[in-house]
Amino acid sequence: MSQSDDSFVEYGIEDEPPLGTSLLLGVQHYLTMVGANIAVPLILAGALGMPDSIVPRFVGTFFVVSGIATLAQTTFGNRYPIVQGAPFSMLAPALAVVGVVTASNPAGPEWQAALLQLQGAIVAAAVIEVAVGYFGLLGKLRSFLSPVVIAPTIALIGLSLFNTPQVTAADGNISLLALTLVLIVIFSQYIDTAHRVFQLFPVLLGIVAAYLVAAALSITGVYAPGAPGYVDLESVLAAPAFMPIYPLQWGFAGGPNTFTVGLPLVGDMAFGIPQFSSSFIIGMLAGVCASMIESLGDYHAVARLSGIGAPSEKRINHGIGMEGVMNIFSGLMGGSGSTSYSENIGAIGLTGVASRYVVQVGAAVMLVVGFVGYFGQLVATIPDPIVGGLYIAMFGQIVAVGLSNLKYVDLDSSRNIFIVGVTLFVGLAVPTYMGNVGSAKALQDGMQSVAFLGPVLGTQVVSHTVYVIGSTGMAVGGLFAFILDNTIEGTREERGLNEWEDAAESDEDFASAYDRFVSDRGTKGD
Repeated sequence: MSQSDDSFVEYGIEDEPPLGTSLLLGVQHYLTMVGANIAVPLILAGALGMPDSIVPRFVGTFFVVSGIATLAQTTFGNRYPIVQGAPFSMLAPALAVVGVVTASNPAGPEWQAALLQLQGAIVAAAVIEVAVGYFGLLGKLRSFLSPVVIAPTIALIGLSLFNTPQVTAADGNISLLALTLVLIVIFSQYIDTAHRVFQLFPVLLGIVAAYLVAAALSITGVYAPGAPGYVDLESVLAAPAFMPIYPLQWGFAGGPNTFTVGLPLVGDMAFGIPQFSSSFIIGMLAGVCASMIESLGDYHAVARLSGIGAPSEKRINHGIGMEGVMNIFSGLMGGSGSTSYSENIGAIGLTGVASRYVVQVGAAVMLVVGFVGYFGQLVATIPDPIVGGLYIAMFGQIVAVGLSNLKYVDLDSSRNIFIVGVTLFVGLAVPTYMGNVGSAKALQDGMQSVAFLGPVLGTQVVSHTVYVIGSTGMAVGGLFAFILDNTIEGTREERGLNEWEDAAESDEDFASAYDRFVSDRGTKGD
């Protein structure tokens, strides 16, 4: 696995910068995904009706899961420098589960009963993802994935978040968003050669500088509490110093399917047993499928940015299999799943830091932060406009990386132009349509009225699956491009498959954790 000579990468996948440098670089990688990894638990907490006193611990759980999942993926999975975190693709079915359970008024606190059902759905769906990965089902599709499919799929990862509230909210703080974006652009593009610190830490410098400005304006009263850009420093001091986070933690004493254990250090700990319902599991499986398609695009994007060949079938299988294992872990911890994060791939493009070691150091920091209320709350006070400025720089980079894969294909071919153009349009239009529909239940009601096929299309299984996948731009685009590219006549050279496969890594280039274990034992035996 060699790095291309023309790669802009400062630290390659196998490089290990000094610990102090890696610490800052790792935190920088994690700051790029903090908006998503906080937004998902906050959205879920609101839907669950979770008490405010519990929310910091819920958010901390997501950081702990992210840290462990990232360490597992980078060490035993695909070994790419990709941060793992809570997926938006699994949020829609999660909200559907919560809505159904809370509406039925179960015994005991509603939010805990709903969370136990959500945990069961995630764990069961993740078992199928483990099978898809480690039995090699997704990897076998690799020979059918040309750059014509991969390019728009990766581009849609970035384009799908162009209308995120942090960027387009009409009542947002445009000045603070613009300041963050301008700082990142200046540090990463204009003065990156002035000093190495600007080349390595443009994102971290931009976020910290903008945050300090926002904090100063908040302290002086320019930004009022609740206003976009306001930094609530008092909430940091009010946060708990330590938060107990453990598997099966969302039980409630005296409630069904729970039990308690008294421990001297933390008092009575309630343990909740995940609940399993077939309809919820099938709905969650749709979210897992969308997550796998997104991850496939992420793997290709990080390989492209890291200056190495496209991922081999073996690497893809190990990556998806490990994501399934970590989804099971997330479900047991009371999270909402785990998947590869596109945000951190954008950070590689801006900084040139593609070191696995850096991401692992950052994961270890976030793992500790999850248990410490002060740090988690400090991260949570980063204003949305700052996150919005970061998103513009990062996701714009991902769009460009996706489109750069078209260099392998014949762009004079009307066939290729048609597939790429229509895929991008459909990948943006269908999720927008689903958003206008409003919910999986609304789509189900509409599909029930379809002539002849209504009894089938209007079932919860079919309609919820269509809604979840249709709400995920890269899943829609990826599936659409895959079908068109493999059914419309075109030569291998025209589709870019010959040059693509020459540049891709082989299965022998990727050493799994088991391969390395066997190799180490053989070396010691000699």
